[in-house]
Amino acid sequence: MNFQSWPLIAALALAFGANAQETQPVEMPRWEQLSPAQREALSTPLRERWNQAAYEQRLRWLRQAERWQHLSPEDRKAARKGLRAYRQADPQTREKLRDVFRNLRDASPEQRAVLREKWRSLSPEQRKQWLDAGGPGVAPPPEE
Repeated sequence: MNFQSWPLIAALALAFGANAQETQPVEMPRWEQLSPAQREALSTPLRERWNQAAYEQRLRWLRQAERWQHLSPEDRKAARKGLRAYRQADPQTREKLRDVFRNLRDASPEQRAVLREKWRSLSPEQRKQWLDAGGPGVAPPPEE
């Protein structure tokens, strides 16, 4: 994972607790434009996971879906970019990020806002230093 993707991943953690140029050879249809058969094929795997998921997991999915609906297009794009970066990260980095997500998920909205502002005030080097120490919600931020 490159150094420049850390800030976005951490910002996503702060916003969710994730502007890339995507190559799109053809424009994809919206959900409403899919045929009933296509919708069924795409939703069946989720339906099966939903039915097997514990109450807490279902509740988390519902809350995430609600938050997603209220994100701006720019924030959605940033979230997708952060998720791609996370998927491409090495196992150690992913474990660090999971720790940050867990800690930020338990933080109050006010605490997350404070951490978000602190994050934005730091240089890329300071952000990396903070993440290497454990990240927002785990380690104190570096001195400015």
